[in-house]
This record gives sequence, structure tokens and C-alpha cells, in this order.
Amino acid sequence: MRPGAEVSVTGWDALEQAAELARRGEEFALATVVWRQGPSSSHQGSRAIVTGAGDVHGWIGGACAEPAVVREAQRAIADGEPRLLLLGTPEQFGVVPPGMTVIPISCQSEGAMEVYIEPVVSSPHLVVVGRSPMAHTLHELALAVGWRSDLVDVGDFAADAVDARAAVVIATQGHGDEEAMEEAVRAAPAYLGLVASHRRGDAVRGYLADRGAPADVLARVRAPAGLDLGSTSHREIAVAILAELVQLRAAGALGPRHSGRPAPPAQAVDPVCGMTVAADDTTRPFVYEGVTYHFCSAGCRGAFEKDPAAHLSKEARC
Repeated sequence: MRPGAEVSVTGWDALEQAAELARRGEEFALATVVWRQGPSSSHQGSRAIVTGAGDVHGWIGGACAEPAVVREAQRAIADGEPRLLLLGTPEQFGVVPPGMTVIPISCQSEGAMEVYIEPVVSSPHLVVVGRSPMAHTLHELALAVGWRSDLVDVGDFAADAVDARAAVVIATQGHGDEEAMEEAVRAAPAYLGLVASHRRGDAVRGYLADRGAPADVLARVRAPAGLDLGSTSHREIAVAILAELVQLRAAGALGPRHSGRPAPPAQAVDPVCGMTVAADDTTRPFVYEGVTYHFCSAGCRGAFEKDPAAHLSKEARC
């Protein structure tokens, strides 16, 4: 699906789809119309899901409102912060309460709306490979703190079940360590730990190096996995591993080496109406004296083409 594509679903369908995306660990933002001033194509309570790529599932407004909501939703996904938007002209709102953001839009219908955008950031994904008591304990602890966690036996573990943001802990403890680690190295997860002694860890790294495993991935293997607590029980080892993962996540180190979140889209100000628009090929780019300008509508671009200097002098005065 192309960025900006829209899938028609109802408001309640959007909530069901949001729950499904959250279960799959996909990041998105839920946009809800909490107030509107007619005429407007949206309705109070209208909802839409906006993905990081800018796809829209549901209905949140027409050609003026939707691009602004999509851009702000992408920013919310990127920074993890919700926002309350007032879309319209500043004159329509009077005094704006603190914490709200006014997004100027230049709709000929003169409608306005208030939209709440809530980002849904995926919870960490832990894959525990093994069937030892420690593996079961670690899996249960991860679930208890709200992480997504999968417990798989070594014979069922495959690299394609892991993405670059996952954490993988090999807890086979001598029952297929090399085979499990080889699969995990192929996946190159954000965290790869082996429950083993330092000596055993070095031996497994050497085996994988001989088989051509990438040196940069092997250098990130943690063996033994977890915080060093000395001689401990299997339950305490599980706690030490989860503590290390939580510590890494809090420091921002538990995630893909190149973030999968999209960068906030580039923006430009329409020099005719003052509306903020995307700075891309969808907003009718026009080059004047070596500078590219973008527009909210064909009407604004047409007005600019007739007399660019007049609109640029007006923009400079603002």
C-alpha cells in the first residue's frame, strides 16, 4: 500500500484493528475527532489509525484536515508523545489552552476540528530459546512486566521469527547451543544473549566465527547473559537477564541499530494561505527563482504563479 493510502473502516473497526496491530507489535497512532465545527466531513467520535508510513485506516477528515493529522501522527509515533490538535484558523479558536497545538488549515468550507492523537509504541519482544526451568522463568517474568515473550524449543527456533528489534536469549544450556546461536546470529537481533559461562561463550563464538558469522554480530553477543550477580539460582539468573534488558531499554539501547521509525516528514509553509503542508511531490511543488514552494491546493498554487512577488512580500511581513 502506498504511503497516504486510505482504507475505509468504521470507528469501531479502527479500535479492533488497533488492538490487532498492538498484539503484533506494530507501531501506529490512533486519531480521534473530539470536537468539530461544521461544515466538516468528519464527525465527533470519528477515528482513524495512522501508520508510520502514513497509511490511514478509517476516516478523520477531508483533504485539508487529513494531511495535517497524518503528519502530526507520524511525529507522535516518532517521539512517543500524544498531542491534541486544533485544526482551522486561529481566529476560530480564540484563546488556546496550554498543551494544545493549533494547525492552520485553509479550507474553503471554513470548518474546524479538534483531534486527539495517541501513539501506540510497541512493547519489547523477547524470544527465549530453551526448555530449562530458567527459560520458563524468564519467559514468565517478561510477560509479567508487559513485554511480548515467546518461549520456543531449539528445534522450533528459526531466524525468520525474529526481527531487528527483538531480544533473543539462548537458554538451551548445552542442548543445541551452537545450532540455536547460529539461527539467532542470522537474525541479527537488537540483543543476543547466551546463558553460559565465559569459557563456554568463547567456545560458541569461535565455532560461529569459523562458520562465517559476521564479526560485528558476534561482538555483541552477551555470554553470560544478564547482569553479573555471581553464583545464583536459575530464578535469579532469569531476574538478572531481565534486569539487563530493562536497563538497556531504559537507556535507548534496546532497539534496531537503525531505527525502524520513520523520520518526521519534511514540511513547508504555503506562501499563499500560510497552511503547513508536506514538502514532497504531493503538494504541487513550484520552483521560483531557484526555490521550491509547496501548496495546499491547486488554487493556492495558481494564485502564486500569477504573482509570486506579492505573496512572498506578504510572507516576509508576517
